[in-house]
Amino acid sequence: MLATTGWTAVHRPEENVSVRRTALAAWAGARIGGRPVPAADAPVRTVARFFSELDGAERGRLADTYPLVVGNLDGVPAQTRFRANRRSLVQASRTEEVRSQDVALTPADRDEATRRLHRLESLADPSRQILVFDPTGEGLVAEVFGDLDRAQRVSVVVPGVDTDLITFERSQRRYSAPVGMAESLYEAERSAAPGTRTAVIAWAGYVSPDGLGVDAATGRLAAQGAVRLRSLAAALPGAAPVTLFCHSYGSVVCGVAAPDLPRRVTDVVVSGSPGMRVQNAAELHTSARVWAMRDSGDWIADVPHLELGGVGHGADPVSAAFGARRLSAAGAKSHTGYFEPGTGSLENFALIGTGSYASAVCASGDDSCRRGISSTEAG
Repeated sequence: MLATTGWTAVHRPEENVSVRRTALAAWAGARIGGRPVPAADAPVRTVARFFSELDGAERGRLADTYPLVVGNLDGVPAQTRFRANRRSLVQASRTEEVRSQDVALTPADRDEATRRLHRLESLADPSRQILVFDPTGEGLVAEVFGDLDRAQRVSVVVPGVDTDLITFERSQRRYSAPVGMAESLYEAERSAAPGTRTAVIAWAGYVSPDGLGVDAATGRLAAQGAVRLRSLAAALPGAAPVTLFCHSYGSVVCGVAAPDLPRRVTDVVVSGSPGMRVQNAAELHTSARVWAMRDSGDWIADVPHLELGGVGHGADPVSAAFGARRLSAAGAKSHTGYFEPGTGSLENFALIGTGSYASAVCASGDDSCRRGISSTEAG
């Protein structure tokens, strides 16, 4: 159950683990209108059906009473999750405020608590739409830009290493963090297709590797993240086409998730990828179109693209042999610049995300990456 909900204890204070356990235990015995609530590890369909049968007041009551569960439960309506997560963020802020002033802690721990407090207070702003929030460990979080319920196209940004609650957004190197990536993509999609209702999700909803150590070179965390990514995709409201934008280690997560993604995921776009744990695109066993790009100055090109004994992530997605549709990354400037405004990489992302495939710029300069896409699909 804990693996399904994504609550994994790492090196955060024991009180967060206790809060998590208490929330799960309370939810297990919860009832609403005389009916038991679905289990925390229930299938998305079961959760969605249960919440669809509740009225607004009942949904709100569950969100307010069990926010840590409801806010992270795929299948719960987005607006209800936003409400639950706002409450959880306020509660977590109070905890970190106390820790930031606790003289029994080391100065380093108090400083970390202060940093987390500032991030939590920012995320708790009523104008923000927080789809995932779990304070356990280094923290999981996801934010929606746009109207997810009414969107005609949905994009999900899947980031790479060193992504957690603190690094979810940055004031410096803004477009290297999930919030900056998603905001930039959202604005670019609105510009590329002003008549199309779009929504973009900044998804730091998995435990990512810490730096470029062993975890970054293996698929263990990607496998755990893939479970959560598939669940997210299955739980998105409506029937709008979904595009995944997978950066760096995030492309490993997307590669592992690919075979079991719902068919509404029409496109998977990888940038700065160390590999997708396969030898070619066909081995992903997905109906989605697979696109790949890499800037000429991206250091990831020097990473050996192989897999041996579980170490490494397989073939290079931008190699001709891999078989992905290769996009231009003009202007990206190294590994973290793909979402920078004004770049050709971001423009291509926006075109794919809005279904404007005919205008995408291929890495080869010809139309090779656009071949085989029908006018119906492009519409």
